[in-house]
Amino acid sequence: MTDTLLRNCHALVPDERGVPTIVRNQDIIVRGNRIAELRPTGQPPEPGFDVIEARQMLAMPGLINTHAHVPMVLFRGLAEDVPIERWFNEFIWPLESNLTEEAVYWGMLLGLIEMIEGGVTTVADHYFFMNHVARAVEEAGTRAHLGWAVFGSRGLGALEETAAFAQRWKGGAGGRITTCMAPHSPYTCDDGFLRASVEHAKRIGVGIHIHAAEDMEQTRASLEKREMTPIQVLDDTGVLSVPVIIAHGCGLLPEDTQRLARYRDHVGIAHAPKTYLKLAMGLTPIPALRKAGIPVGLATDGAVSNNTLDIFESLRLMAMMQKHEASNPEVLPIPEALDIATRGSAAVLGMGDRIGKLAPGYLADLILVDTSGAHWQPPHSLTAGLVYSARASDVQTVMVDGRVIMRDRQLLTIDKARVFSEVASHMEHLARRVPEARIQVYKP
Repeated sequence: MTDTLLRNCHALVPDERGVPTIVRNQDIIVRGNRIAELRPTGQPPEPGFDVIEARQMLAMPGLINTHAHVPMVLFRGLAEDVPIERWFNEFIWPLESNLTEEAVYWGMLLGLIEMIEGGVTTVADHYFFMNHVARAVEEAGTRAHLGWAVFGSRGLGALEETAAFAQRWKGGAGGRITTCMAPHSPYTCDDGFLRASVEHAKRIGVGIHIHAAEDMEQTRASLEKREMTPIQVLDDTGVLSVPVIIAHGCGLLPEDTQRLARYRDHVGIAHAPKTYLKLAMGLTPIPALRKAGIPVGLATDGAVSNNTLDIFESLRLMAMMQKHEASNPEVLPIPEALDIATRGSAAVLGMGDRIGKLAPGYLADLILVDTSGAHWQPPHSLTAGLVYSARASDVQTVMVDGRVIMRDRQLLTIDKARVFSEVASHMEHLARRVPEARIQVYKP
């Protein structure tokens, strides 16, 4: 593995209080797959180093997508302007009956192209045919936390399949792949299924990635049927006893937040604001969660409810929507938003000691962002620019695990033209929509 010097960048680093701030004119030394040193620029590189001239671009930790269904890019644009129940029952779950292993592989590569070009170095993906997803991640050189999604209606045998995947790929791709159990949700998995998921997770030594309290209607329905919120169900079935990524949480009640606070050292919330806007789901109560010490991370969800896998867009929407919801522009200020995008997102994945920070000893997952565009000028505040001005296309160079996988906007690990061609060859088959063929029924 080549040692690398990123010369003369402005670096986003936490100050002594942990507040994200900009340190100007820095060299970043990468040895192997870890950051070795940040130092003022100017010292000559040691022999044998690959030198990347940063030209005062902004270096920051690679972005982390804490909840996605990446291969759903295959269905982008096929479920628009419909409420969540129709979205599931008439569009998504019928469309997903068309999936094949090959289509998922090419869809994953397409999503990885989009994320790499947008500075995303790690994704927590929750989908199907995950052996092929893992193979795509291995080839692309990115980092991923993968779970094979499963519905309770498929029976415990299907749970064995997802457990076998988690066991096989745990620590895969040279440690870049981590795994989890991935029961879909409390409304599609009964208590026995959730408890069995926990047993597998503990046996394998992994966590769980699950949807819960996605909107307030789900919470109301759970209270009416069971006199328990979805979060109480997770607690009662033992799900909260293992590391957990909870997707969305727009239906969290104050007592749910208090309950989750008891598990804040290993439970986090993935926040995908564009999906919530498109499906009119409400909002995750981020200020209350943060006050309770519960990690919150940024996410895109799938491209059928978001249309992009752009974490910069999620960052911007998160900050503005929380201000709007509170009728208070002082809510979620820039440093806190950037903390969620970096250290918070890493904590949601249980990787806060390894990624999400430019510091010696951390894994060398980092990106260079070009701030020379007109939308950055004049550059009074680079941190404000990251939250409110940055575009995915500003990302110039991407490094994961000490390896450069995009340099000056050129992908180095994926044949982009071939992926586009392969995906196009599946379009007609994938777009067929037969509601009776759906893989699951949505009923909160």
